[in-house]
Amino acid sequence: MKSATPDWVRRQERSNLAILRFMVWLSLSFGRRASRAVLYGIAFYYVIFAPQARRASRDYLRRALGRWANWRDGFLHVFSFASTVHDRIYLLNDRFDLFDIEEHGAEQLRQTLAEGHGALLIGAHMGSFEVLRAIGRGREGLKVAMMMYEENARKINATLEAINPAATKDIIGLGQPGSMIAARDKLDQGYLVGMLADRRLGDDVTTPIDFLGAPAPFPVGPFRVAAMLKRPVFFMTGLYMGGNRYQIHFERLADFTQVERAERDNAIRAAQQAYADRLSHFCRQAPYNWFNFFDFWQDK
Repeated sequence: MKSATPDWVRRQERSNLAILRFMVWLSLSFGRRASRAVLYGIAFYYVIFAPQARRASRDYLRRALGRWANWRDGFLHVFSFASTVHDRIYLLNDRFDLFDIEEHGAEQLRQTLAEGHGALLIGAHMGSFEVLRAIGRGREGLKVAMMMYEENARKINATLEAINPAATKDIIGLGQPGSMIAARDKLDQGYLVGMLADRRLGDDVTTPIDFLGAPAPFPVGPFRVAAMLKRPVFFMTGLYMGGNRYQIHFERLADFTQVERAERDNAIRAAQQAYADRLSHFCRQAPYNWFNFFDFWQDK
């Protein structure tokens, strides 16, 4: 019987825990500028010795760029990913002074939070969600929790928890007993609860949604959770703009507060398409930020 576990979950991270710990030590000992030199070697290694990931990257970049993706494009794609992972070390240690972070569209989000019911953030494997969580810990009144597939990030989470034990205290494990109750309680406390909706988890049902010019399978689960929790939903992304610059964007996607059960499926499908449209927009705006290294469109 074929496993329901998707390819991106089955594929093991090449970086092991020892290398991650070395990077943590290097980064905290020598500072961000000096330790970033190692990222160039990591990016070159992946571009040269990971052909399957390279092909998937090229396919995605061709769609986002609207042209043939060359080796430089592939390198910038991997280097952007390595940069965001590296920056987590500093963000989790509250070193906000190292970064230039802009916010766009946050006023509407703050108005929703002022009503006292919390809100759901639907993001993607794009840029850095850690930028938002770090700002949330640094600014009064902005509390952020994350619903995530913990096993896939087990190694790096263990390292990040060793850096700062507060890093994982507001993580709600997806698929665990009581996940929905925990998320509801956080929302009732005025939290922002984030989820990523561009990859399926386990045997999660998917729907073909138009994305960058072709249908692609998007998971229904995150929007089903939003509909069950009956909350407003915002698209969120923290784009890495190079150097030490990030841009956080918030855009309202849907509002499930008044959606009745009979209307739920149509509302979920509309929210999925709105999500894919905004993801397409930001993929074209900042193409090296969507960290897709597998056959997302399943062209095979």
